[in-house]
Amino acid sequence: MIQEHGTIKWRDGQPISTQFDDIYFSRDSGIAETRHVFLQHNHLESRWKELRATLFTIAETGFGTGLNFLCSWQLWNSCAPVHARLHFVSCEQYPLSHDELSQALALWPELAAWSRPLLEQYRDLAPGFRRFSFDGGRVTLSLLVGDARATLPELRAKVDAWFLDGFAPAKNPQLWGPELLAEISRLAASGCTFATYTCVGEVKRGLRALGFHVEKVPGFGSKREMLRGALLPETRPQTASHDRRAIVIGGGISGTSTAYSLASRGWQVTLIERHDSLAMEASGNPQGVLYPRLSGHNIPLSRVALNGYLHTLALLRKSLTKGRDWDECGLLQQVFNAREAKRVEEVLATGLPLELVRGVDAMEASVLAGMPMPHGGLWFSAGGWVNPPALCRALADHPNIKLQTSTEALRLERMNQNWQVWNESTCLAETPVVILAGANDCVRFGQSAHLPLIPVRGQITQLPASRESTGLRAVVCTEGYISPARLGQHCVGASFSANDQNLDLRGLDHVHNLAMLRQLSPDLYQSLGIIELEALQGRASLRCTTPDYLPMAGPLLSAGEVVEIYRPGSRLAATQLPWLTGLYVNSGHGSKGMLTAPLCSEILAAMLEGEPMAVDAGLARALDPNRFLLRGHGLKRLIGAAIG
Repeated sequence: MIQEHGTIKWRDGQPISTQFDDIYFSRDSGIAETRHVFLQHNHLESRWKELRATLFTIAETGFGTGLNFLCSWQLWNSCAPVHARLHFVSCEQYPLSHDELSQALALWPELAAWSRPLLEQYRDLAPGFRRFSFDGGRVTLSLLVGDARATLPELRAKVDAWFLDGFAPAKNPQLWGPELLAEISRLAASGCTFATYTCVGEVKRGLRALGFHVEKVPGFGSKREMLRGALLPETRPQTASHDRRAIVIGGGISGTSTAYSLASRGWQVTLIERHDSLAMEASGNPQGVLYPRLSGHNIPLSRVALNGYLHTLALLRKSLTKGRDWDECGLLQQVFNAREAKRVEEVLATGLPLELVRGVDAMEASVLAGMPMPHGGLWFSAGGWVNPPALCRALADHPNIKLQTSTEALRLERMNQNWQVWNESTCLAETPVVILAGANDCVRFGQSAHLPLIPVRGQITQLPASRESTGLRAVVCTEGYISPARLGQHCVGASFSANDQNLDLRGLDHVHNLAMLRQLSPDLYQSLGIIELEALQGRASLRCTTPDYLPMAGPLLSAGEVVEIYRPGSRLAATQLPWLTGLYVNSGHGSKGMLTAPLCSEILAAMLEGEPMAVDAGLARALDPNRFLLRGHGLKRLIGAAIG
């Protein structure tokens, strides 16, 4: 009997790939095959029992049903030291649907304790780097969705063990060719091992040519032989852990998410905030919307929006109470002019999963939103709103984070191997690493004063909900937005005034917001009634953006030294760049901080930990905070030098 789905078909209870007409695992026993081929012949149990490093990275060439990941996670839990973290990277061009994966994993009830949390997070598999976190951050899965020949070159990682597990070379030769084998070698750490069920001569010769010691060993079941091997030396050098202490300056979403990303990896973090509580500036609005503005073109602005949106959704699902502090109620991006109609058409043509985003007409948009809508557009079923202060508090509530409020950091001084953070006369804290995450305040320090951060005033309008307006069930956006009522109020906004730092509430900005609301939904506007401008409530704050509207995430160069060593026409090498060792920045998020700041925090944490990057290398380079400095001195080719 054959049962067909989109990616797999079932034959006698076994899943078969429809693309490659090949089995996903041994018909004898998939679990036993995984343990024999990949766990045993990468010597994982013995290596993990003796592990002193804080991170162990596995990478594989085909995720399939996730069986190898689950078996690795199960073994890790049984024998790895509690201080260590497992990062599992896997490629998959044709990911199973949630239902297909659930059906496949049901074959192994003994793995239910591990497959359940995987299935809880396995969603929204848009192309690109997707990341899932388990066991409080102790286990991470990075799923590279797309052709491995395109995704692996964009991966930055040091792999300790490779699982070479694509479909058979005869069925899928592209996954075993010289290009892929070269990437496997590039990503391998010293002492990296590999194992594969295949014994094809081309694979064996290709790995040997790249410096791997390769040997044949008995295969599993009816398969007589398989390959295993390593890059010499066969064991990774054991090094003492580095000093994992950091200061983060800024208590908004950038600072709290940075502190959280480090603390969840075992870092001791001092979080410094100049106000008496967290989220007192731009992160203090009562409702922020989860609004990914996508493009039909593969540009950094669109990639950071999509990656940030998916990362923040996963973060919210495990951090806040749904319905009180956030809600994935759905989000409608209306098509309100010809330019937007063209963008929507291009976004839908990219082939993103329908469960992530789909097109709707005005009639369906009205049903989904719960109020009459004049236009259709893009519907994000998991979009919605969040209370930013609640998220900041939840992220900072970690035992490894020490919060210092009412503390103003004014200058940085380098002393031996540490950075000291000072106010007027007192050293507030001293650590090897400092991350500047205070939005526009980042430029108050001499080391970062050159950053072209632009303050942007934004004012929201808060409107009391009416009986009719409580029917609004989704966030609705045009050039502004309105959110469903929270605590009896709608949030409408927001104005946008670059280089305007006055925070007094303005009647003209309320007028602007109300005009946007009338365009967005005349019926909704009418249902809220006419309120005297003097009686309107609202909030003004300063966002922080950059000239190219991309955030900044990464280490800082010494601007003064760059000027000193630069000579027109000279071929300055990346190794000559004057880094401010241990000084990083996470800023410039504009109006999308709820989406991009947590993602940038993960990028910084990956840099500091030497773990696989949360995004592709091209996107990480686009976020380099030194990009403007280097371009200004004719050194564009060195942008992203810290990424490689």
